Amino acid sequence: MKDSAHKFCLPKKVDSALELLKSSSFRSKFKLTDRDRQYIQDKGIETIKDHAFNFINSRIAPKFPNNDGKQTPMKGHPVFIAQHATATCCRSCLQKWHTIQKGRALSDNEIGFLINLIMGWIEKQIGGGENELIKQQQG
Repeated sequence: MKDSAHKFCLPKKVDSALELLKSSSFRSKFKLTDRDRQYIQDKGIETIKDHAFNFINSRIAPKFPNNDGKQTPMKGHPVFIAQHATATCCRSCLQKWHTIQKGRALSDNEIGFLINLIMGWIEKQIGGGENELIKQQQG
């Protein structure tokens, strides 16, 4: 995994984004199922982080993603659920919620932010309390 894409995010920005997303009735209705939680437990959090990195890089990061607006399924993987909950599911949501403009490839910094946002949401869902990934990045 490309570590540089995971070290740029400031904890305050992730926490602020997660708080803002709570104000959306649509975004806040997304929750991990027992099956999603079991999948995370079986695969391990680092594998889930790898999946998030791969999904963001292949489906969201390109300048013009294929099927933009429809590229993230509504179920089938914990990262997909997290992407909808965190408005990281398509370029329109990135623009609306995170002011990341369409029509250009995402930077490593932006990719890192999205990964940390997704993983922060997942950790809160599985009861991780404070974001352990962000703590590790500070250390």
